Amino acid sequence: MDKGNARAKETGKVYLVGAGPGDPKLITVRGMECIKACDVVVYDRLASPRLLKFLKPGAEKVYVGKLPDRHTMKQEEINQLLVDLSLEGKIVTRLKGGDPTIFGRVGEEAELLQRNGVEFEIVPGITSAIAVPAYAGIPITHRDLASSLSIITGHESPDKLDQSIHWDKVTNATGTLVFLMGVAKIGYIAEQLMKHGKAPDTPVALIRWGTRVEQRTITGTLETIEAIVKAADFQPPAVIVVGEVVRQREKLQWYERKPLFGTRVLVTRARTQSSELADRIEELGGEPCEFPVIETRESSETAAVSHLEESLREAERYDWIMFTSVNGVDYFFNWLAKLRIDIRRFHNARIAAVGPKTAAALEQRGLIVDVLPVKFQAEGLLDSLAEALEAGQTVLLPRGDLAREVLPRQLMAKGLIPVEIDVYETVIAEDQDEETLELLKQGKVDVVTFASSSTVTNLLAVMRRMGVDQPEELLQQVDIACIGPVTAATAAEAGLKVTIQPNDATIDGLVEAISVSRAERKVN
Repeated sequence: MDKGNARAKETGKVYLVGAGPGDPKLITVRGMECIKACDVVVYDRLASPRLLKFLKPGAEKVYVGKLPDRHTMKQEEINQLLVDLSLEGKIVTRLKGGDPTIFGRVGEEAELLQRNGVEFEIVPGITSAIAVPAYAGIPITHRDLASSLSIITGHESPDKLDQSIHWDKVTNATGTLVFLMGVAKIGYIAEQLMKHGKAPDTPVALIRWGTRVEQRTITGTLETIEAIVKAADFQPPAVIVVGEVVRQREKLQWYERKPLFGTRVLVTRARTQSSELADRIEELGGEPCEFPVIETRESSETAAVSHLEESLREAERYDWIMFTSVNGVDYFFNWLAKLRIDIRRFHNARIAAVGPKTAAALEQRGLIVDVLPVKFQAEGLLDSLAEALEAGQTVLLPRGDLAREVLPRQLMAKGLIPVEIDVYETVIAEDQDEETLELLKQGKVDVVTFASSSTVTNLLAVMRRMGVDQPEELLQQVDIACIGPVTAATAAEAGLKVTIQPNDATIDGLVEAISVSRAERKVN
């Protein structure tokens, strides 16, 4: 991000950014830089709200979106808002769906900024005219079918359409016609195209909310499409594609065939841990909504820290170190670095881990685990260690403050000496997204995932704090997916109906179980 000249710093600067068609990963690198650097983001409903999580702390959010039945803010007011914010010395990012230069009225915004001496930059975006058909399996050009295209606005009234569109020229000017914002006028558009020479059996496709979890596609011909749209109660926003390329959809559908297509999944893990689960959901065509309800941080309670320091300085006494989570590994090594304790002092200890991810975290630090259980929970670890454990051995357990007591209790029962240290503590996350909670309230979330017992209790606590009196009732309408039996038991005790639980208590297992469940729903 350029710093700009001295005057730009005094008056601010405005970035007019194309946010792409809806999928937040389709924004450009430059567009993402503008989001991360701005003091204020001005956005509308066609820009994915998931992009807002990349704002720096304290950045202001201003919604100026337009809905079919009302305008939150008139265009002239938006233009002036950009000027006013920049004259306050703020860096402003104006997020616009698709590309800002294609029916985005960016020229009007830029002109007023220029007249007021405000520095601005236009950042192109991926236009929905190209991306949305691609996500529906429709390439808008094809060597054998269409070598040219037209992008046309379909939002105006029939009178204005006739004034702005020369139907006699447009109809057969290019191989493919793409209409943006024309769902309500589809009958009139089809009528004019047939009137001016298009064959009634010309294929037509309408793609609603393309590249998003709500994407829906209907097809027909110029002769039949109006009736199909009415019968389906097909609502805007949508992209209309007219031409032979539409037939490619039968062979080239890819996005809508993904196993989690159409599935919105709430991810409750800590923000630092949620990316793996979110990425796997996206790979399978779902939409992850990150709603972290827990945060982990270095232990701060005086007695716990004192015990931790004393225990770590006795490194040579341990016969085993047992890690039960990736967090345990990360914070354990953070403490060693902070206290200047050499890992080689633990040379007497064998290493055990619960789960492949925990083992991988150790391997990244050059430590190979001696024991990895078949069942990835504390009970499974002890079963795998049965022949190696001996009474009188001392076991170091670097864990979180909310860790279950099953493992130390069973170790004591076998005559071993467990030494528990709280290397981190788990607290309720403070920064939740109101938009995501609103999706839950509106019934637009399909699955809620829980990767630990603390995410269950904290989600309910956060929802109550945000004004939901009976969160258990609200969550009855969604599938509850728990990573393992312990988490599932906590959810059940809280009054939630667990519908998805993997055989393997891993992130991959959880995602696979969700995919199987959604596939069964589609079949039934």
